[in-house]
Formats: sequence, structure tokens, C-alpha cells
Amino acid sequence: MLRSLYSGVSGMRSNQVKMDVIGNNIANVNTTAFKSGRARFQDLFSQTLSSAQMPSDDGRGGINPKQVGLGVSVAAIDTVMSGGALQPTGRELDFAIEGEGFFVVSQDVAGDMKRYTRDGAFFTDYEGNLVNAEGLRVMGYDADGLTATGDPLVYSHDTSDVITIPTDTDDSAALVSICIPNEMEVGVDTVSLETFSIDGSGLIQGIYSDGEVYSLGQIGIGKFKNPGGLDKLGGNTYLDSRNSGDLEVGVANEGGFGTIRQGVVEMSNVDLANEFTEMIITSRAYQANSRTISTSDEMLQELLNLKR
Repeated sequence: MLRSLYSGVSGMRSNQVKMDVIGNNIANVNTTAFKSGRARFQDLFSQTLSSAQMPSDDGRGGINPKQVGLGVSVAAIDTVMSGGALQPTGRELDFAIEGEGFFVVSQDVAGDMKRYTRDGAFFTDYEGNLVNAEGLRVMGYDADGLTATGDPLVYSHDTSDVITIPTDTDDSAALVSICIPNEMEVGVDTVSLETFSIDGSGLIQGIYSDGEVYSLGQIGIGKFKNPGGLDKLGGNTYLDSRNSGDLEVGVANEGGFGTIRQGVVEMSNVDLANEFTEMIITSRAYQANSRTISTSDEMLQELLNLKR
């Protein structure tokens, strides 16, 4: 009888965790590029009252084991990494990855503190750095002709428009912070930025006051063999873990990486109809487990009344 009490408690506890996951999914239904969670259950070990017996030589048949389950536990909380729908915004610095991959962002210029995100709503700060909503720098590849020296940084550019993309997909050190300089030194002249564009492959080109178009870099994309193993850090960013696999880097639409779509953002992949259905099922399961506890308590009360 006491086993049913503890089974009911484990059921209520597990369903509360599932309700927490559902609540978080619904709260983030409008969060850009949010990936929903899914709680899965597994039964706990069972107490064996009698073991199985094989058929005997005297003709008696075999006997199955007698076991009583001791409740339920949360087996896993998965991150569902399926892509969300694309929402057009018309903004030139809004991007979404259609397919596999993440934008790589960092807290520092060198890219030693990398994070990963599917949220491609980017901005440029007053220095021209390409950043996300939290100010994390977007990482990518420099144009060979673009160099930065001094403190504060002074950018210069030659006539080269070549961007070197490493063939080694494990060379994440090749990623650098992307900047769209407001001013550059070209030869002996200083030119000012008039406008810039970023195409669907992430290639950044700027038109400067001398009327020339200069390649300034290209947005990089990273991917993992097990993206579901990434740790959520908040702010729509992830961190690699021991089970996510090593970071592979490249550019859009090459080597298995997804395609960058400009002027759109990726919406949350939360399915409200499914979440509300799961909420009803979880609520009823919680109620049923609480009824198990109250019924077991009534049975104990009947047992105590036997001595009267």
C-alpha cells in the first residue's frame, strides 16, 4: 500500500517537470529561433516479489515473474532542433539559416568565447562591428585586402577582393570578428562608408566615398554532429558541450551548411496546438497521481480503524 503512495508522488513530481517544460515552450512561442523542449518519462525499477521459473520436468509450465513498479522518473528533456518558419521583415540585417548550421558569435574580438545562435537579427554599432541584440560580435572571415592596426583600430584596404575560406572544417580559429569600417585608408586617402550590402551567402561589400566597392568579409556558419547536445545559455545562444561534437565551420550553402536568407528571421518552432494538448494530458496525469495518493491514504485509514 505504501508503494502506491510513493508511486503517486513520483508521478506528480515528473508531471510537474513536464508542465514546466510546456510552460517554457508556450512562454517562448514568439521568441526568435527558439527551439522547443520535450520531456520524456521512464519507469523506475520494479520490486520483484517472485522470480520467473522455467517449465519443470514433471509437466508443470513456466511461471512469469511477479514485479511491482515503483513509479516514474524523467528520462530526458530533449531540445527539438527542427527549423521554425521564416518570417519576412524586409530589414537588410535580418538573416535566417534555412537548413543546418548556427551563426557564431563571441564576447571578444579574438573569438575565444564562442556562442552559437539561430537568431540572425543583427545590428552594427557605432564602430561598425556586426553584433546581435546582446552586443556579441558576429564571427566570419576577413577579406584578404582588409587589415586593422593600431589602438584605436585603423582599417586599411588594398585592391584585393579575395576572401580566404579555410578548407579545414575544424579550423575555428580562422573565424574573426566582422566589422564594417566607417572609414578606411586606401593608399594615401581616407574614404568614408556610404552604404553596404550583405548577400544571401553572407558576403559583405561596402561602397565608400571614392565610389569603389570593397569586400569586407563573409559571415561564417558553424555546425555540430549532435546539435541537440548543445547547452542553452539564454539570449537565444548555445554553448558546445561534451556531447555536441566538435565545431565545424564554413560558409552558407557549401559543405552541408544551410543557406542564409536575407530579410527574414526564423520563428519559434513551438506548436501551440501540440503544447495545449500536452498540457491537458499532463494536467490529467497529475490529477490522477494525486488521486492515487488520496485513495492510498483512505486505505491506510481503513487499516487504522480495524483496531476500534
